[in-house]
Amino acid sequence: MTATAPDSPTGHSTAAGPGTGPAAEPVAGLPADFRWGVATSSYQIEGATGEDGRSPSIWDTFCRVPGAVAGGENGDTACDHYHRMPQDVELIASLGVDTYRFSLAWPRIQPGGSGKGNPRGIAFYDRLVDELLERGITPWITLYHWDLPQELEDAGGWPARDTAHRFADYAEIAHDALGDRVRHWTTLNEPWCSAVLGYDTGEHAPGRRDFGDSMRAVHHLLLGHGLAAQRLRAAGSAPEELGITLNLGTATPAGDSEADRAAARRADGMGTRLYLDPLVHGRYPQDVVEHLAERGVTLPVEDGDLETISTPLDVLGVNYYTGHVFSGTTEDGATTGEDGLPVTRVVPRGRPRTAMGWEIVPECLTELLVRLQKDYGLPTVITENGAAFDDTVAGDGAVHDADRTAYFADHIRAVAAARAAGADVRGYFAWSLMDNFEWAYGYDKRFGLVRVDYDTQRRTVKDSGLWYRDTIRLTRRAAAG
Repeated sequence: MTATAPDSPTGHSTAAGPGTGPAAEPVAGLPADFRWGVATSSYQIEGATGEDGRSPSIWDTFCRVPGAVAGGENGDTACDHYHRMPQDVELIASLGVDTYRFSLAWPRIQPGGSGKGNPRGIAFYDRLVDELLERGITPWITLYHWDLPQELEDAGGWPARDTAHRFADYAEIAHDALGDRVRHWTTLNEPWCSAVLGYDTGEHAPGRRDFGDSMRAVHHLLLGHGLAAQRLRAAGSAPEELGITLNLGTATPAGDSEADRAAARRADGMGTRLYLDPLVHGRYPQDVVEHLAERGVTLPVEDGDLETISTPLDVLGVNYYTGHVFSGTTEDGATTGEDGLPVTRVVPRGRPRTAMGWEIVPECLTELLVRLQKDYGLPTVITENGAAFDDTVAGDGAVHDADRTAYFADHIRAVAAARAAGADVRGYFAWSLMDNFEWAYGYDKRFGLVRVDYDTQRRTVKDSGLWYRDTIRLTRRAAAG
């Protein structure tokens, strides 16, 4: 079924059509109050990068670097959500979800990353929140999804301590404007990506390549989270659910050797425990601190930082896409690399992959959620899960994305299995509402439940979107008895 125009956002189907993959059916074990949502981020969908006082972000700058983004593409227009927001909210409502997770654009709320809030930018989010509430959809705000104001990067970016304090100021401005209606707040989305891809490997904005800076960025991102959380906790209308979203996976040893077990532990330390241990336990893992010292890096911890970082959380957002197997040897059997450090090598499982090259391992989501419950004890919400595939548009305009439908079906069942094993998982948000600007991949990769024709901005609900809608309806009905 297709969307014929922006003001007619969806067709309706009660059963899976040809080639759609598994038929919708209730998912056993998910309660009536389980949250169902879709997710997006500001730079990936909004466009209007030069309108209503918005200042440049690091992604506006990075997209202009030759070779940084596939096809030299950028988010100047993206999905034009800034101008099509009411129709897009109608589209969200048509999918039957109860929650919409979206991010605020820091340079739209607070141009330049300093000073007072921008009334014209805030007004957009005022309208968005009101549109959602009018349709019975809960707004779930992410304060930071990677669009740092360029002026703050010029002043040092996340490796500079002052950025954490600027983030807290921005968080307070946003909460003052929207906290009377929005009760669910996430501080950061995937600080690992901001720190490592942005400041170590250079694959993401701002495109820097300095391992020491990336680890300083880790600490200051977490500090910014804690400072912002304290501001929101102190607000008169404190959030019902305050959290942070991390991109997490599993780290499995390739074999029983000590080298393989050590490699998996290093990977888990750098990808999971480096973030969750200070957030929950108020300390950095000692083995990770020692590993960083071997690489000549000391985290810039000052008195009181860890207490701030471990400000209590109500919920942990989990973004899950895959799990990894690690070997502690090179393909030639060496246990140390050319840099003299122990080897940590990803070993393929030989499983099917998405268009991103990520292996599809839904059982690892169950394993991850059970482990998080055991080690950290926080309620969790799946704030992102989804897959890019090379969609084909049929002659009638429909998108029969059976591979994506199967992906969602397998991973939602994995969430139910985690709940059955004792994990306190309270919601699932599909990534993404619609195809969008996929960072360094430009517009080449499509994750959406809704297809976007970037030439016409026409929205088309894919078969996976119809399946998701029907699965939500049937699961709610079954849970209600």
